[in-house]
Amino acid sequence: MKIEEFELERNQSLYENTVRYNLTESGIHPAALKDFLTEDEQQEVLGLELGYGQTNGDPALRDAIAALYPGYDRDNVLVTNGSAEANFVTILSLLETGDEILVMLPNYMLVWGLARSLGMKVVPFHLHEDRDWHIDVAELEDQVSDRTRMIVICNPNNPTGAVMSEADMAEVARIAGRVGAYILSDEIYRGSELDGSECLSFHSVYDKSIILSGLSKAMAHPGLRIGWIAADKHVVDGCWHCHDYTSISTGIISQYAGTRLLEPKRRQDILNRGRSILRKNLDYMCSWIEPRSDRFSLIPPKAGGMAFVHYRLPINSSELTEGLRREKSVFVVPGDWYGMDNYLRFGIGCEHDVLAEGLELFDQYINEIGR
Repeated sequence: MKIEEFELERNQSLYENTVRYNLTESGIHPAALKDFLTEDEQQEVLGLELGYGQTNGDPALRDAIAALYPGYDRDNVLVTNGSAEANFVTILSLLETGDEILVMLPNYMLVWGLARSLGMKVVPFHLHEDRDWHIDVAELEDQVSDRTRMIVICNPNNPTGAVMSEADMAEVARIAGRVGAYILSDEIYRGSELDGSECLSFHSVYDKSIILSGLSKAMAHPGLRIGWIAADKHVVDGCWHCHDYTSISTGIISQYAGTRLLEPKRRQDILNRGRSILRKNLDYMCSWIEPRSDRFSLIPPKAGGMAFVHYRLPINSSELTEGLRREKSVFVVPGDWYGMDNYLRFGIGCEHDVLAEGLELFDQYINEIGR
């Protein structure tokens, strides 16, 4: 088996630590454990015995995760090394070569590439800019078939920051139910909604939903590498079976910290910190675009750490971002990595000065190349 290159992740890994202004990050600027753990808890971390721990996740951590999904308990949760592993073991455990899945585009492209590499039929359905990055229910109806095993959602969406309406969620659930398909819902950005109102989880909408999330994006602790799957027990057990063949377990320190960060008040404090960063940076991004509206446009994101900007310049997005990185040490994600040229993804969860200075250099570069 040959796994196709995960272009977005590989290119970010190559360059994100070599530039002065990294605007490719898709989450909130990382927090430190000392920001949210008490001094006593920080000392407890130093005294932890670093064994393997329970391979499906510490029961206290799984209790804390299950509390986010009414009606679930710890047996409905598997803790993974980030949501990337959660995606990986879900696909491996539930799908076979030749199965058909529908994938929302644009999207984080892990499932897209993995499923194609495993010989599955991957069918896209789209978010539409002229619908403020919402789905066309009729398109989804046309794409689904009796062979569809899974519908893959990212909500809130990477990279557009769109949040599905409850009416659209109900329609997706209805369509999935008609053919008995799972809904795989990546909800890693849930909690980053700029209006402060946490969106509905597909857990509350559809019985055969599989929820993927973690502590990286809205929760601003990507270095802990804590992700999870929340689903019916038989799904979780199958994913655990695959997890035994991948990373076996997550780190003891990360599980300890994650349990405490998910305490309701601390979780809200973390989410509020992120929303404050996003609101300030989005306001700045919109004010930067306004006088340049002949060349750039943005449907403001409702959540997440990104601004997906449409540009009207006679240059390919990969060519544009490569030159920008080389000449100005500013790194931006080209729309090409989502299969959507003429778009750029700017990280707006970064420190404000990084965004402001990076945009100033971007402006200089555009002017210098005469675009």
